Amino acid sequence: MRDLYWRTEEVLSGGISSEGRAQRVEHAKEALRVAIADWPKKEVEAHIKRGYPSYWLSADTETHLRHAHLVREAERQKLPLMIDAHVDGYRDVTEVTIYTADHPGLFSRIAGAMAVSGVSIEGANIITLANGMALDSFYVQDAAEGGALDSDERVARLSANIEKVLSGGMRPVQELARQRSTIPSRYRVFKVAPRVLIDNKASATHTVIEVNGRDRPALLYYLTTAITRLNLMISTARIATYGAHAVDVFYVKDALGSKIDNKAKLTRIRKKMLEVLESTDCAAAAVSKQPASKQPAAAKKPTRETRRKPETAAE
Repeated sequence: MRDLYWRTEEVLSGGISSEGRAQRVEHAKEALRVAIADWPKKEVEAHIKRGYPSYWLSADTETHLRHAHLVREAERQKLPLMIDAHVDGYRDVTEVTIYTADHPGLFSRIAGAMAVSGVSIEGANIITLANGMALDSFYVQDAAEGGALDSDERVARLSANIEKVLSGGMRPVQELARQRSTIPSRYRVFKVAPRVLIDNKASATHTVIEVNGRDRPALLYYLTTAITRLNLMISTARIATYGAHAVDVFYVKDALGSKIDNKAKLTRIRKKMLEVLESTDCAAAAVSKQPASKQPAAAKKPTRETRRKPETAAE
């Protein structure tokens, strides 16, 4: 609702009503150029070229600036994994941004690491840059108490778990099975009718899967695990939680990089997503009827650097 309010305010005030998509993209690029004017021009333009149009429209200049510094530091130090934690006091969430090489199953593994760490994902925006690197942002809160993560130690533990999962040193499904008894029962009180919508017209290059259902611990991990086991690649996702209602949208392609137009395959996708949403054992539903060989190979062990930024004041 907040995003809708600000977007509407811009339109009513004439801020973007006369602008097309291309102009807004160029304005976003130019704003970042001004913000990093002290960089060598070659570095500025190299970074600008990394973002597709959808990236420039996905965030404001302040966020683009944080991303630019994160990417620059990772590229300079040749680090395969960089994690940045930034507390957003306005939304009362911790924004965790991860920069690493994109590969099938990456989103699912990160979501699993967060579930193991006891944080709930309130929103997410995943981006693949032109250099093949993923720049994924997750907006998380403490799963038990709510609110942003309250200590550097908590952020460090989350970052360590992400590194373990991406390097193959931890399997979220096993860790979550051990933690299952500690999952709060309050999630079972709410009733939300599950719904799966699949659209091949909304995007020229991707099949769009929209999943609606009752939110619960690790739901995003199990949904993305099921998508990976269906041999689909998630290019972009928009994740949102409204109270007990989870609304997750995934832009996917098949293993060959094409939209999914086979009716039988589309039926399998819808059935599997509904199984996860309806099941009392999401883990079983996510991995059922899939051979072990379908699991994505473990990524090489990354080197991690974690930075903690001070909390921003609420506007």
